[in-house]
Amino acid sequence: MKILTVTGYKPMEINIFKEDDPRITYIKAAITKRLIPLIEEGLEWILISGQMGIELWTAEVVLDLQQEYNVKLGIFPPFENQESRWPETIQEKYQMITTTADFYKPIYKGDYQGVFQFKAKNMWLADKSDACLLLMDSEYPGSTRFFYEIAKQVMEEQAIFIITPADLDDVVEEIRMADPDYWG
Repeated sequence: MKILTVTGYKPMEINIFKEDDPRITYIKAAITKRLIPLIEEGLEWILISGQMGIELWTAEVVLDLQQEYNVKLGIFPPFENQESRWPETIQEKYQMITTTADFYKPIYKGDYQGVFQFKAKNMWLADKSDACLLLMDSEYPGSTRFFYEIAKQVMEEQAIFIITPADLDDVVEEIRMADPDYWG
């Protein structure tokens, strides 16, 4: 596997409304835990569309991992200026990430024109990737279900990796147990 698309919830879908929410640390740790073995097995590119939440947090994880690993970040938003209605702090983060990424190119030129752009983005990412990593609860898939449905049509089942709520619980417990004060 050389190319992996990563996606998942937008922050409001998982009740995260501040960039300093401590749960983001656990989410990033879970993403890191899944990406490192894939990178060590030869993963070269991680693709995202750059949406708020899981995708931007993944971008931050990848940029950190690039200090130690030879992995590239590609960002393919559905259209230009997708961040224009986001909170200003997230717009600034998005702009920093898109200028730092190894590759950035919107699927469609111009601003939002219709929902077809999101469908085309999902199909394009699924088609260009060898596998995908989704942070998703199958009981409450949220907007992630749109990509997941396309991925099931395009990819083999074993190429769809999911970080579940139970996986997040495991990461939280691992981080807690690694803290010397936990045992104290």
